[in-house]
Amino acid sequence: MSQPESTDARRSTTTDASGLADLPDSVAAGAINHAILRVARLHRMLAGQLLRRVGLHPSQELVMMQLWDRGPQRQTDLVRLLGSDAATMTRTIRRLENAGFVRRRPSPIDKRVTIVEPTAASNALRTEVEQVWMDLETSVADGMTPAQQAEVIEVLGRIEESLARATSQEA
Repeated sequence: MSQPESTDARRSTTTDASGLADLPDSVAAGAINHAILRVARLHRMLAGQLLRRVGLHPSQELVMMQLWDRGPQRQTDLVRLLGSDAATMTRTIRRLENAGFVRRRPSPIDKRVTIVEPTAASNALRTEVEQVWMDLETSVADGMTPAQQAEVIEVLGRIEESLARATSQEA
């Protein structure tokens, strides 16, 4: 009488085009999801390592870049511009304020509105943060031709649109 196959034996013995190790059938059924999760995790890990040099955590640099490029902003505008939620943005702004990189003040027009502005201390970091951002981009695009980079941006844009549609349908 034969033994039932183990889960490992039922797995495919081939690798996908990306060269990733064999995936369990349940994960392989969502191979794009798996690839996105792996890339996002590694991207965030590298961003965290690079940003530590300047005293920031991942996504704090995005808030700072918005403030440096656009000037003082309403906190609600930062939420919209960065695709965040109010609670996350409040925590991020509080941490940046505690680090001395931003200051919050009430709007002179509407006292219910909070304006967030960069401080002189954060302005001194701008060049370093921009260098970190370029280093991250270089690592991401390592070995890609300009045409491949453009294709990646196009594909990621389509994925983002698909996810945005699915998210709005779920709401």
